[in-house]
Amino acid sequence: MKLKECVILVGGQGTRLRSVVQDIPKPMADINGKPFLEYLLYFLHCQGCNHAVLSVGYKHEIIENYFGNQYLNLKIDYAIEKEPLGTGGGIKNSLGFITQDNFFLLNGDSFFDVNLAQLAEFHFAKNAFVTLSVKEMRNVDRYGTLNIEGDRIIRFNEKMFIENGFINAGVYVVSKQVFDIQQEKFSFEKDILEAYVNSLPFYAFKSDGYFIDIGIPEDYQKAQEELKKVISSHL
Repeated sequence: MKLKECVILVGGQGTRLRSVVQDIPKPMADINGKPFLEYLLYFLHCQGCNHAVLSVGYKHEIIENYFGNQYLNLKIDYAIEKEPLGTGGGIKNSLGFITQDNFFLLNGDSFFDVNLAQLAEFHFAKNAFVTLSVKEMRNVDRYGTLNIEGDRIIRFNEKMFIENGFINAGVYVVSKQVFDIQQEKFSFEKDILEAYVNSLPFYAFKSDGYFIDIGIPEDYQKAQEELKKVISSHL
């Protein structure tokens, strides 16, 4: 099965970026004259997706006014949070727009150059409920890491300094059935991934593609120099 649909979490305020990006949703931060989110949508377009659902909250009108309901061949829908629902609640709120049983999920403030077709193929081969794209990093302290046996994820670790480990790179394939729970407000990371890691089939797809998270000013500046080159490689 080819997956064509994606949910992108773009509801964040970007409080850690306030010194360089003010009064707009973090995924709208300017990178060389274009919002960061446009790079993500272009990446999805290049990899054959045709439908993106944006899970929006804070100042969502800015995103809607910029992109409208179409970007290249991507149809765009907006799942609007009237109040903060957490990452899990935001995803669940988006599922009414998703027609397939499985979908891609992206964080709206990071970019990982992973092959989506291979990620989906791996997900289905493993009969996974959630497949995370993961990247091996050295001298990690900004991100939590995870423990993997074979390809199965067995543990999520809190942020702390380690010399070498795999991080969650923020691109997933997710089965809708993961969200058959009663809560409306919840964290995808805490209440799904960490809570069910030992009882549901969660897998790690390893890739060494380019990764950037614009959540802090230093990496926001780094993205200005690097991201355009990475995206141009998909042309």
